[in-house]
Amino acid sequence: MAGSARRGPYFCGIDAAMDVVAGKWKSLILWELHHHGTRRFAELRRGLPGVSEKMLIQHLREMEEDGLVHREVYRQVPPKVEYSLTEHGVSLNAALEALGQWGTERMRRIGAEKIEVADPAAA
Repeated sequence: MAGSARRGPYFCGIDAAMDVVAGKWKSLILWELHHHGTRRFAELRRGLPGVSEKMLIQHLREMEEDGLVHREVYRQVPPKVEYSLTEHGVSLNAALEALGQWGTERMRRIGAEKIEVADPAAA
């Protein structure tokens, strides 16, 4: 996957931004890491009901390549890997905040149901 980072050309800034958040799960991964901090793979998967292992791995690799997510590997038995947001990922989350507020208002306006996800740390 190395060297396959998306580099344009782009029509505008929105095009460039959407290039790194395209896909159903990337913005949700950003949200999960922002609200819960550093997470192990299994914690991320539990926090994102419906995501397949394959899709989560693919998105995390792309997000790491795009500089949004940091992957820390601890050399121990059993192996331990943790994911966290980089400064670049934090800044993207800040940019997406207005979009999230718009979506919350839309949910209210159309009467959409909000899915409640159990916090794995509370279990």
